[in-house]
Amino acid sequence: MTASGRPARAVLLARTPVLLALAPAVLGLLAAAVVLASGRSLRVLVGAPLPVVLGGTGLLVTGVLLAVATAGRSRRTAVASATAEAARVAREEERAAHRRFLLRLDHEMKNPVTALRAALPGVVPDPADLDPARARAHDTLQQQTLRLSGLVAELRKLAELETRPLEQEDVDVAQVVHDAVADLGDQAVASGVPRTITVTLPRAPWPLPHVRGDADLLYLAVYNLLANALKFSPADSPVEVRGTDDDGVVVVEVADSGTGIPEHEIEGVFDELARGEQARGTPGSGLGLALVRVVAHRHGGTVVLRSRPGQGTSARLRLPST
Repeated sequence: MTASGRPARAVLLARTPVLLALAPAVLGLLAAAVVLASGRSLRVLVGAPLPVVLGGTGLLVTGVLLAVATAGRSRRTAVASATAEAARVAREEERAAHRRFLLRLDHEMKNPVTALRAALPGVVPDPADLDPARARAHDTLQQQTLRLSGLVAELRKLAELETRPLEQEDVDVAQVVHDAVADLGDQAVASGVPRTITVTLPRAPWPLPHVRGDADLLYLAVYNLLANALKFSPADSPVEVRGTDDDGVVVVEVADSGTGIPEHEIEGVFDELARGEQARGTPGSGLGLALVRVVAHRHGGTVVLRSRPGQGTSARLRLPST
């Protein structure tokens, strides 16, 4: 059935209680019709015992009032159902249009970026030219070209993630967390600024359940959440990873005590290329959390942020367990 047929069916089903509510009133009218059809006059009804008359009248009035109340409630339910369905269809169409935009953007930017990267080696400053301004200009051009190239690659990856088939394998989320923590720890040591990441995963009464999905993408999601926490928190502040089993849902929480996010920006940080006020001046493409959201949704899960400016941020990745 089409999307437009579902709201129509919801309206039809919503009217069924109205018909049931009208039943008492209809029965009252049928009783009067039977008396009239039997050849008796209306005086028979008028002369009927008072309890019978009042009972029939009460039945009729009650049925009408119940039908009116039920009709109003059913109309509201039908309208709400149709509105929700229309909103869902609109969101799907918006996401499809967004994917087409990302693919088009990748197509339009790929060739110019490739040309820039190919031309850069041929414009290396002459060693005899000691003008520092020329050297700085060349370094800036090289850095920004590499940044733009990386951005195009990330946009392409994001667009492909929304449509490509996922691997369906048994994934040990605890191992994914440990791998991401180890890799980021090694990178921090190599950069000369070691970081401490505290990991707390359950062991009793049972370890963190496994999930079904793509191990590489789930690793990428956890890695990005951790990298984000490290990026926006001081080097001497704690970053914690906590895992819980919430009645069939695996929760991986990454918490930091960094700059935090203003409340009005929380919903927008999952958008592509989003850069909040606190992120200005910090290197990054603004695609990390957008990628986490796509990976979570493709696995039937969600990602939710809670944050307080000046205190820190908690990101919770929720995935259905096997």
